[in-house]
Amino acid sequence: MVLSRSLKLTVIFFTAGLFVASGRNSRRAEALQQHDGASRAATAAGRTSIELDRLPVRTIHDPNPLFSAVAVEPKSNMLVVTDENLFQILEYDRRDNTPPRVRMTEPKRVIGGPLTKAEMMCGVYIDPNTMETYVVNNDTQNWLAVFSKNARGNVAPDRYLAVPQGTFGITVDEEKQELLLTVQHTNALVFYRKGATADEQPLRYLAGNDTQLEDPHGVAVDTKRNLIIVSNHGSVSYRDPSKTPARFPVIRHGADVESHPEPGWRNIPGSGKFEPPSITIYSRDATGNTAPLRIIEGPKTGLNWPMQLAVDEERGELYVANDMDHSIAVFRVTENGDVAPIRSIRGPKTGMRHPTGIALDLRNSEVWAANMGNHSATVYPMAANGNVPPLRIIRGGPADQPALMIGNPGAVGYDSKRDEILVPN
Repeated sequence: MVLSRSLKLTVIFFTAGLFVASGRNSRRAEALQQHDGASRAATAAGRTSIELDRLPVRTIHDPNPLFSAVAVEPKSNMLVVTDENLFQILEYDRRDNTPPRVRMTEPKRVIGGPLTKAEMMCGVYIDPNTMETYVVNNDTQNWLAVFSKNARGNVAPDRYLAVPQGTFGITVDEEKQELLLTVQHTNALVFYRKGATADEQPLRYLAGNDTQLEDPHGVAVDTKRNLIIVSNHGSVSYRDPSKTPARFPVIRHGADVESHPEPGWRNIPGSGKFEPPSITIYSRDATGNTAPLRIIEGPKTGLNWPMQLAVDEERGELYVANDMDHSIAVFRVTENGDVAPIRSIRGPKTGMRHPTGIALDLRNSEVWAANMGNHSATVYPMAANGNVPPLRIIRGGPADQPALMIGNPGAVGYDSKRDEILVPN
């Protein structure tokens, strides 16, 4: 069964004894124990004790960045990755290469903090003309934030746009000056003016039962063939056509206060199900409840949580970050049906682990992967095939430290039989 990343039931198991107190917590552990004793005494005396500010006794936390998306601007050797763990935007030189025994490569700049309107960032885009960085939030904030090439630290974005809840993928059609965003929660593709800001409404949307958008994630544009290409995880519920509004429901953010979506976008109760993952291909001008021109889907494709996409228009090739297969799969953009990739970068030598982001450097014939499973961004020749080592690796953490991949945990459980803690994300 293939699930949406927003409903990611990749259950992480920890032995209960793996909880380790941080240095700060260790220094305060004795004080907390004394405070607990006082609280129990107060309760026994009939007084109510309420804890308002209390540190955990021990924690499980990854201290390193988890690279979720990647973008490259080769003329300036600018490489930008988003970090879903520490809520950061990091810029590196694309020529950086972290030595195996070095803890990490220091980024050229870091953007992060509460002023940025950036948290669980799943998509990133670099404007080839202005070098501005666009980032889109997924689960925790409904903002698309844009930062100048000189922005750093805890700074407000140069501009921002209120976008639907569950927005994931981002690309820009530079010819049309249109911004394209996938929306997981409503199975939609939304189009904005590229320079849209604040509460500006979309230009149009692609959504409805006929679109076969099913938990869409990545999006790419092929201007040469006039195509829009979307990756889907497969989870879907169907809408009642009689209750579908004329406009796409956008969550409004007037005065930074979130209100409810416009009414009318109603799903049919009990219609939810999981379809196979797919790549759906549409006309570049598609709008409304329009069926795809072609669908790449089936066991031969090897698709398993396909994430971000990138297109080489000259060669007519589509690159897919194939998360749960730990691979980059390459298809012809003209393919249809249950077809195998024309090549795949896959295997232990590749250093890939849960690749969620992908970017093409056409100037240098390289393809980048952002790996959430091991704190790294890896790069390969675009023509690479099979179990090949990366040309270079940029790491945000030590090579020997596993990435915990605790992202937006929705619950926690304890297995008393196995003495394990379960964390669904």
